[in-house]
Amino acid sequence: MRAMLLVNPKATTTNARTRNVLIRALGAAVELSVEETRYRGHAAALAATARSKGYDVVAVLGGDGTINETVNGLLNPVNGDEVPPGGDPSAGRPALIVIPGGSANVFARALGLPNDPVESTGAVLEALREDRRRTVGLGQALWEGQSRYFTFCSGMGYDAEVVRAVEGLRGTGRKATPTRYVNTALRHYLATDKRHPAMTLTGPGIPAVEGLFMAIISNTSPWTYVGNKPVTPTPWASFETGLDLLGLRRMGPLSIAAVLRNILTQSEALPSGRHLVQLHDEAEFTLTARRPVAFQLDGDYLGERESVTFRATPNALQVLV
Repeated sequence: MRAMLLVNPKATTTNARTRNVLIRALGAAVELSVEETRYRGHAAALAATARSKGYDVVAVLGGDGTINETVNGLLNPVNGDEVPPGGDPSAGRPALIVIPGGSANVFARALGLPNDPVESTGAVLEALREDRRRTVGLGQALWEGQSRYFTFCSGMGYDAEVVRAVEGLRGTGRKATPTRYVNTALRHYLATDKRHPAMTLTGPGIPAVEGLFMAIISNTSPWTYVGNKPVTPTPWASFETGLDLLGLRRMGPLSIAAVLRNILTQSEALPSGRHLVQLHDEAEFTLTARRPVAFQLDGDYLGERESVTFRATPNALQVLV
């Protein structure tokens, strides 16, 4: 079995010694080629190369951003790569191996992998020996002639504004710790316009909803983690269903407090309240805004947008897990 391992040398929870141990362990199980990512978008280019060269597996040692790039590279169309009617689109792509190396590792944990990279390597080696695979669906965001797949979440409005602020702090050399996210979210909330919502939700068979301050789009649950604490705004979301959404029509302190209490303490119950908008297992919907609003995807800030369409992509990838 031929495998390419993509290593993010800046992954926050690994060091050179740990990476070398993991590389030797994987190299003993497969015919392994190792590539280090060197710039933004490099993982996508390497994954696309691995697919075009017929690799059986692409493994990733990195955080959610590196994993997202890799997934997008694997789903890039290849010449002559056509799925027959009724066929499995994941069958024509290399399988994916995920070894968590970032600060949150939401996708890896949603797959049931340990958050420790060494323990996770042991789990995926067992999956390799047993050829144990899981076929997962992805989400896709489309805007202004562009598109990008996401593994676990996207968002527009307040949550994307927090992601933007944290990315700005990371640009100054600070780490994206759970405490930093919480403190940034609180400071940003105090400065947020709570009177003029910008977004409208529409979609096939979906009644239009106006007046959204924030929309969380989920492909699985949990949506993210605060340390080891799962955050579950859309607890019914899964890799085997369409997309879920939680939208907020109010940003007052009492409304926010009730939502936070629910999503941090009730893993199976949907948040409740007339100020909430919820969708489950949807194939497609669109968020439009009267003014440009912040947009994030798998925790990566992608600028301000006025319209984004979200689509479910079933059976997109096979993951060894």
